[in-house]
Amino acid sequence: MKKTLAVLLTMGLALSFVGCGSKEAAQVAETAQETATEVAETAQETATEVAETAQETATEVAETVAEVAEDVKGEGVMSYADYEAAELDSEVVVETYVQAKQSWWEDKATFYTQDQDGAYFIYEMTCSQEDYDKLTPGTKIKVTGVKSEWSGEFEIVDATFEIEDGNFVAEAKDVTDLLGSDDLIKSQNQLVSFKDMTVEAVSYKNEQPGDDIYVTLSKDGNNYEFCLEYYLNGSDEEFYNLVGGLEAGQTVDVEGYLYWYEGPNAHLTKVTVK
Repeated sequence: MKKTLAVLLTMGLALSFVGCGSKEAAQVAETAQETATEVAETAQETATEVAETAQETATEVAETVAEVAEDVKGEGVMSYADYEAAELDSEVVVETYVQAKQSWWEDKATFYTQDQDGAYFIYEMTCSQEDYDKLTPGTKIKVTGVKSEWSGEFEIVDATFEIEDGNFVAEAKDVTDLLGSDDLIKSQNQLVSFKDMTVEAVSYKNEQPGDDIYVTLSKDGNNYEFCLEYYLNGSDEEFYNLVGGLEAGQTVDVEGYLYWYEGPNAHLTKVTVK
């Protein structure tokens, strides 16, 4: 477009002086060239300014979206860092989002929950059947309870909750490279994934189908324990049969909630045989 404009200007000026002598024609051509160059430079500067403005606008929009998405805590509510630092058997107050429901029995329910900073396993929280049905994945809740620990698993017990406005569903975080390191526990209770694991062994609790399935997977020569928690998703017959039918030597990618029992013991939610 800029080149075309310059050519047209040059031709127009040349034609307007077609009757002039060679000296005048040369001057006209020189003037036309200078004009075309100025037009091209102006157009380039304008295009650069437009691009810079667009980039600045895009950056501002992205920053605004990030600020809106930030998980702002209510008054008196702990950040995940505060929760981590809290003493065992002390009262904790957190705002978190339901990710999965493990069980409900006699007005007590167990949940995997998570926010943008970390995850909370909430064990046997007071909850009616009616409220339990409302707590679908992503639902925001304010939980008041007691921080506890059992066999390495940190959890919130003796809890009550309130449903709040907000929604968040976490994506699985790849922690394969953290296997065997002290940093893996920092992702406790989060939805995580492990890639290119080798199946070593599969067994059933009570030695027969109908309960939890224990799965041993290895990576780089080291074994790690996983579990299909029957109360969490054992009713999914297709998934249950898939996990129960895994064979030693197969390579799999898996996802699950990073539960802890004397070490990492992720509760499986997805298995892909490769």
